[in-house]
Amino acid sequence: MKLLKLILIVVVAIGLYLTLWPVPVDPKAWDAPKAPERAGKYAVNDALANFETIELDGLHGPEAITSNAAGDIYATTHEGWIIRWRNGASKPERWVDAGGRPLGIAFDAQQNLWVANAYSGLQKVDVDGNISVETNMAEGVAIRYADDLVVTPNGKVYFSDASTKFAAEDANGTLEASLLDILEHGGHGRIIEFDPASKESRVIMDGLNFANGVTANEAGDFILVAETGGYQVWKYWLQGARAGQSEVIIDNLPGFPDNVHLGQNGRYWIGLTSPRSDVLDDLSGKPMQRKMVQRLPAFMRPQVEAYGHVLAIDETGEVLVDYQDPKGAYPATTGAWETDDFLYVSSLTAPIMARYKKSDLGLQ
Repeated sequence: MKLLKLILIVVVAIGLYLTLWPVPVDPKAWDAPKAPERAGKYAVNDALANFETIELDGLHGPEAITSNAAGDIYATTHEGWIIRWRNGASKPERWVDAGGRPLGIAFDAQQNLWVANAYSGLQKVDVDGNISVETNMAEGVAIRYADDLVVTPNGKVYFSDASTKFAAEDANGTLEASLLDILEHGGHGRIIEFDPASKESRVIMDGLNFANGVTANEAGDFILVAETGGYQVWKYWLQGARAGQSEVIIDNLPGFPDNVHLGQNGRYWIGLTSPRSDVLDDLSGKPMQRKMVQRLPAFMRPQVEAYGHVLAIDETGEVLVDYQDPKGAYPATTGAWETDDFLYVSSLTAPIMARYKKSDLGLQ
């Protein structure tokens, strides 16, 4: 009898904990589309399985990669360093310590490097390596999770503030904050236009569920924006008759889209950090159950699954190529940076950077 009472008390205590314990998320109901099958344009393949390993000088998490006019390769790291490989160099140098967690990077015409730092806001690194925070506020709201960016030909910077609610620093990491925002699905993401000449910041898109990758076409007519929590990519027109309008050009992706980068021959590269979560999709219309998921021990909640995946689309959203590694030898693929000869693939967590010869991938 005493044992039964003890079991009953434990069951009641667990029930109360799962239903009443306070958590930071307030999930919203939505209707997640059924994940597409890995067939056709998303057919399973192992194109990313064999790669050249690029060492990171003991650092890890090369979340974003870019290159300058001289052909030097740059990458951001989890430890806050921006590292670079001089054109042709086999080993990197620790160029500047940006502090916090630098994520997206892009050069302007003067070869200043702009940095979306999840902890600090929008930074600029000049050619001598001097760092400044250009803005950490937009329309009276603090930038809490600067994520990715692009500099257009007119010099303006467009960047994502992934979540105005779940700050990366407050959550003790970018991954931790992203998991909270995606679980809540509260539309806290936005896209900001920053004018270096006037120092003004203007919100041009909001209500996004974890605003992430940002890129533009060469002319700067439009930007593409990855909405990680919505499994889709938006096109927002900056110029022309449709300026200020936006549309989804590809949706129901088979994973969580991260960075978006302009490549060559009309390609826009997208990294899928992890395959979709059946739990999150099945509970999309059940906010209370998703709150209960947050009360579970961390190891029991949906996690990033090791599955390498990058794809390229054209400006209409048509899938051009799709490269995968189901075994996830190079995990948490966040995007790809294309040069004349190579495709560099970035990662949220890997201790190395992966490089592929374009000729081996069949890329022209």
